[in-house]
Amino acid sequence: MSGTAAAVAALIPAPRPSADDAVSVLPVLPVLYVPEASQWLSTSTGRIALDGYSWMQAVHWVAGSGLYEPRRYRSHGPRSFGPTTVRVAQELAELFPCRPGIEYLVRRTGLSERSVEYHLGMLREAGLVLPRGSDGQISVALDVTAWPRPDAECSPERLHCHRPCRCDGVRQTIPGWPFQVAAALGGGRSSWTGVLDAVRLGPGDDATEVTAAQIGDLLGRLREAGQWSEGDPEVLFVLDSGYDIVRLTWLLRDAPVRLLGRIRADRVMHRPAGRRKGPTKGRGPRHGEAFRLADPATHSAAVQESASVHDRFGTVIARSFGHLHPRLERRGPWTGHEGEVPIVEGMLIHLTVEHLPGNRDPKPMWLWHSDPDAAAHDIDRLWRIFLRRFDIEHTFRFLKQTLGLARPRLRHPAQAERWVWLILAAYTQLRLARPLATDLRRPWEKPLTPQGITPTRVHRGYPRIRRILGTPAKPPKATRPGPGRPPGRTTHPAPRHPVGKKRQKTNNPPA
Repeated sequence: MSGTAAAVAALIPAPRPSADDAVSVLPVLPVLYVPEASQWLSTSTGRIALDGYSWMQAVHWVAGSGLYEPRRYRSHGPRSFGPTTVRVAQELAELFPCRPGIEYLVRRTGLSERSVEYHLGMLREAGLVLPRGSDGQISVALDVTAWPRPDAECSPERLHCHRPCRCDGVRQTIPGWPFQVAAALGGGRSSWTGVLDAVRLGPGDDATEVTAAQIGDLLGRLREAGQWSEGDPEVLFVLDSGYDIVRLTWLLRDAPVRLLGRIRADRVMHRPAGRRKGPTKGRGPRHGEAFRLADPATHSAAVQESASVHDRFGTVIARSFGHLHPRLERRGPWTGHEGEVPIVEGMLIHLTVEHLPGNRDPKPMWLWHSDPDAAAHDIDRLWRIFLRRFDIEHTFRFLKQTLGLARPRLRHPAQAERWVWLILAAYTQLRLARPLATDLRRPWEKPLTPQGITPTRVHRGYPRIRRILGTPAKPPKATRPGPGRPPGRTTHPAPRHPVGKKRQKTNNPPA
């Protein structure tokens, strides 16, 4: 087997441990298998390893294959992925898990600052560096996609998943398996995302607690992989309106993360409590004046206010208000909370747009940010990052319609989890093959630049790349049919399983 085929096999990420550990997922050759304890791969952004040696293996493979050509928009700059790029990567690997700055690399390599930036850009284009914002912050989107299984009565652990209705636009539910996916976001408009993790939600799971655990686990792996270290900007997680972002803010209060998500436009917040009014003594108030999102008369002066022009929404006006909190009651998820119900403060961003695509009636939007200091953040950057959250919808559509995420008719959820990770492995290969793909378009499609090529077109041109790289799989062998069912053995009807949550009885405290 060629060294190129072995390197391609090592690019497949190992799935998370399944509930059915006794069943082998795939027969993997020992020489090609790298255990998850020794490596961790981003499922779409390239090589991320727990040690510098494993990461340098991918760097040497990219350099030695000769298939990667850097994108050059100017007449100057490096012409190939050569020894100098490997030297810069070696300096990064030697200081693992710390990430040195450009000035340190200039001193160590003797190159100019511009040359170091060129070679770092080549590593980034090759999928060897996790994408970040202009300030070095990693932005990750979280969303749930459903695997519909409406007629699979024998499949356990199904839930009522949200699915948009195609008739009148009213949201409906359908039985299936919901998977919560975390994906790194890029800086601009793109149909690519960096899928990092996928977790299935079960009937007995608390969605908020599962999300907090997934964020904590993902942050720990980013820290171990050297993609995030102490002193870096907090990782920003972008959520939609289906999450209890206030409770998530409380559960992740000690983690170096920031949360940005949409909340309902009819909620009521409160300002910080002031001093007790009146001549009598007693306990001070816990909540200040009401801040009704739907009533502009209760709004105070904005800490920041900006107006910008967007190509799809026209004039966008953003205003931020700091140190606001909701009035939490001891019910629902806060029923079993020990001690007094906490005060969870955050920052609110109010967005108004001139128009929406399709001449729809624009409605005001409110965003919650977990940092209550409204003066410490650029609100224009925050709401633009929230728009980038919808890039994950393109990923879901591609995974389902092109790669067949929900196509198999599987019975057990453990089988579904393994299939999801196989699809993410295929998406990983397409992401890594993006610099090598050519724009194979239909006659009616518009030509795209190399940086704007879509996942569908990379998938369309992947057979050419695979013909060059080869495959670690052996040719299929002919075999004989199995013996079939043993004589005298009968089958029994498979058990039926209900759909929905497993509600736990709780004794509510008396009023």
